[in-house]
Amino acid sequence: MQRTESPLIVIAICLAALAGFVDALAFTSLGGFFTAFMSGNTTRLGVGLGGDLPGDAATAAALVMSFVSGVIVASVVTRWRQTRFRESVMVVVTALLVAAATLASLEPGPIVLIFLAMAMGCENGILNREGEVTVGVTYMTGSLVKMGQKMAGALMGDPDRWGWTLYLFLWLGFLAGVVMGAASHVRWGWTALWLAPIASAVLTFALVRIRPKLAGPWAVR
Repeated sequence: MQRTESPLIVIAICLAALAGFVDALAFTSLGGFFTAFMSGNTTRLGVGLGGDLPGDAATAAALVMSFVSGVIVASVVTRWRQTRFRESVMVVVTALLVAAATLASLEPGPIVLIFLAMAMGCENGILNREGEVTVGVTYMTGSLVKMGQKMAGALMGDPDRWGWTLYLFLWLGFLAGVVMGAASHVRWGWTALWLAPIASAVLTFALVRIRPKLAGPWAVR
């Protein structure tokens, strides 16, 4: 992430905030399941299987599979579009969020989470190099590990003394999104989900605008 262009670092933080926002809405609306945090859903799957809760296990398994499906879609789009893969993937993310918000407006329920999990899986394809994800924007455990490692390096005299702040900002972005999602749910319920595709569309436009400033289609390292 230290070698990522500054505009993409800002985009990454915004994507993390979007993921936190969506995750908070899902968690508060439908029984503590997640759309971005697959470790949590895996725990719910295991507890459901071990605790004889087949409904919970089925929901958790569906969300994990949907998330992976979103990652697959992003990878296919990336190979297909190449030089314009970021904005193309964001178009897919936006479409999935629109579908989720529309469904939530008509008939809220667990099926909404399927579209949201796909969108969050797809979102992870925005920042990659040569087909490999370089910055995970929907899960923060890896960022916190990196932050701790960079902090340890700074304490031991490494020249990159402030590299850990990038991961801190990514985590803070996710946290801010969660706070906004929880607050929006209290005020507007599922209607607040429409803010997600709006934000996604804005980020898509931002990626279109900054693309000429980037070094190339695989510039993120």
